[in-house]
Amino acid sequence: MTDQVMAAIDGSQFSAGVCDTAAWASQALKAPLTFLHVVDNHPQTAEADLSGNIGLGSRERLLEELSQLDEQRAKIAQEQGRLMLQAASERAIQDGGAEPGTRQRNGTLVETLDELQDEIRLLVIGKRGETYQQASEHLGSNLERVVRTLHRPILMVPEAFTHPQRVMLAFDGSKTTRKGVEMLAKSPLFNGIPVHVVIVGAETGDNRSQLEWALTALREAGHEAEGAIRAGEVEETLRAYQKESDIDLLVMGAYGHSRIRHLLVGSTTTAMLRGSQIPILLLR
Repeated sequence: MTDQVMAAIDGSQFSAGVCDTAAWASQALKAPLTFLHVVDNHPQTAEADLSGNIGLGSRERLLEELSQLDEQRAKIAQEQGRLMLQAASERAIQDGGAEPGTRQRNGTLVETLDELQDEIRLLVIGKRGETYQQASEHLGSNLERVVRTLHRPILMVPEAFTHPQRVMLAFDGSKTTRKGVEMLAKSPLFNGIPVHVVIVGAETGDNRSQLEWALTALREAGHEAEGAIRAGEVEETLRAYQKESDIDLLVMGAYGHSRIRHLLVGSTTTAMLRGSQIPILLLR
């Protein structure tokens, strides 16, 4: 099945938001929805140094018991995943969607998504995974690796989903963000939702021309659109505009050469993802 909305779920506090957001996106895009759960098949228990003063027989018995424990953990993880997929499907149907597909794979999330990315139109993923429930300021390492690896739009969601009422595009005139304008203009995901286009930089003729191009493209497609050019630090300026205009979904390039589109680590993108309380759609 190609051209689908795929939602990666796990046992984290973000999975409910992922389910609801994916159900909304699937219905808006009229695209099939698939929930994915990945069971990490890396060994849970490191082999201890059991040489020392115990006999060889004791060592072999302990290693066998550890191996059996790993097998039991793997079976439990698979069953937990199956139940999560079932619950996610039921929730999506309650949200008004068609019955979604479910997939469970063994491996790592990043490798699995890389293998499946030709089938993905939009990936929906939580801000952090189940191992980071208490680390409110930490950006999940899975999310960072997924953004580096996939060449598909990625919608990062916080804990709870709310239907977007105002969308902001962080725009810099680059190829990626110009494609973002064109995507926003034609995507049914944003039908009827006002779009704010924000350039962080100086009030120059080039920036004004870029902004007017973006606003014209959006308005010709039937969108209510407004724009602004703001000087200042990128992250701080975007957050201020977001709060000022009550923005509830941000669209930005995942990485690149400009200040808005740096490679993830240490960049504006990472900072925006880490501190965001609203969904962020990352474009490649």
